[in-house]
Amino acid sequence: MTHKMKLNPDPFEMICSGIKTIELRLNDEKRQKIKVGDMIEFSQTETGEKLTAEVIALHKFDSFAELYQKLPLLKCGYTESDITTAKPEDMNLYYTPEQQEKYGVLGIELKVLNL
Repeated sequence: MTHKMKLNPDPFEMICSGIKTIELRLNDEKRQKIKVGDMIEFSQTETGEKLTAEVIALHKFDSFAELYQKLPLLKCGYTESDITTAKPEDMNLYYTPEQQEKYGVLGIELKVLNL
């Protein structure tokens, strides 16, 4: 199965370059359908450029606080320059605490297939 998701320019480029291999999302109804072996087609929000990646692992957690303790943040889109200030509350820009509590969160581990 192929899922479609949008990505802002910076995370899109980080996935393209292989720096970011884990995409963080809310584990809502849409993401609960994702299985290991599925494909995700990412569209860059500004250019519409697309890339396809295979889901190689799913990391489910109750909260971003738990996820940030367990997963390597350098694979989740942080860089050496901002890793020291990384905090779970960063994800509140995308998902409300209420949404996070309701659905839990997901780290989608990826292998890029094509650009």
